[in-house]
Amino acid sequence: MNTHQPHHILYFAPMRAIRLNEIGSPLTLAEIPSPMSEAGMSIVNLKYAALNRRDYWMQQGLYPGIIVPLTPGSDGSGLVDGREVVINPGLHWGDSERYQESKFNVLGMPADGTLAEQVIVPAENIYDKPTHLTWKEAAALPLAGVTAYRALLVQGEAQPGEKVLISGIGGGVALMAMQLALAHGLEVCVTSGNDDKLARARSMGATYTVNYNDPDWHKTLMKGNDGFDIILDSAGGESFSQLQRVVRPGGRMIVYGGTLGKIQNLSPQVLYWRQMTIRGSTMGSPKDFAAMLAFVNTHRIKPVIDSVFNMEDANAALAKLRESSQFGKVVIKIES
Repeated sequence: MNTHQPHHILYFAPMRAIRLNEIGSPLTLAEIPSPMSEAGMSIVNLKYAALNRRDYWMQQGLYPGIIVPLTPGSDGSGLVDGREVVINPGLHWGDSERYQESKFNVLGMPADGTLAEQVIVPAENIYDKPTHLTWKEAAALPLAGVTAYRALLVQGEAQPGEKVLISGIGGGVALMAMQLALAHGLEVCVTSGNDDKLARARSMGATYTVNYNDPDWHKTLMKGNDGFDIILDSAGGESFSQLQRVVRPGGRMIVYGGTLGKIQNLSPQVLYWRQMTIRGSTMGSPKDFAAMLAFVNTHRIKPVIDSVFNMEDANAALAKLRESSQFGKVVIKIES
């Protein structure tokens, strides 16, 4: 006679999720167990999610400590018990407004992210969806919005009437930074290697545009222009030293990315003689996120969306990021 008591078994309903099973491999659509409720956590039933450059870098294995399989995705909008919400993707920022703690990380790695029908996140990372945004617009907002807000208005200390130069227009953060800057009363210049993207930026309100494929692009910037109070740059690389030379005295250079690699040939003489400041900026604190949402609500800002894909077409969506062909956010429809 078997006297052992049966084990208590928990059954999880399956959900659809986009998975990265191996570094360098295509994404796959699979059924995995849905998350289980935990104290202090919220389960979001997602409507839409959005891709970020980091999702492509993760697929390529260019983040340290990646453990696969995983569900990518940092941005999302959906429902929590009938409440319309967006998710702050920054986890464990810490107590300081000046910088994040060492355990800070972003939803989607190592914690499973938003490219799934459900995601579980700390309850304090849930915020009301701006009512003027559609579900797909709301999904496009969080990471780009908080990154641009902190870079421009916190680290950059932007003031109405100042001039800002934003490099690489077309990506989600750069476009959001331009929208925030225009709403804040700044004069905006943007760069790109694509003339169509420059034309679209002018149609949105950019005053100056320049194609950085022109060998003398930095000189072109200064024709009829006395420089910039703020530069927002996500590229780094060789061009950064040229950007340094178009900063006004007392200006600020804010670095929030480094897609072109190490910064080279900076001039200490230009730096100290113009009394410039170079600052780094990463994501944003919960205070920054709440302030960004308030700013977006006040100015009725809507993220620019390049394209919307179904979950089955996630690899085609990721190819957009690989090619850098997008103008705005690439969004994934989650709801059936």
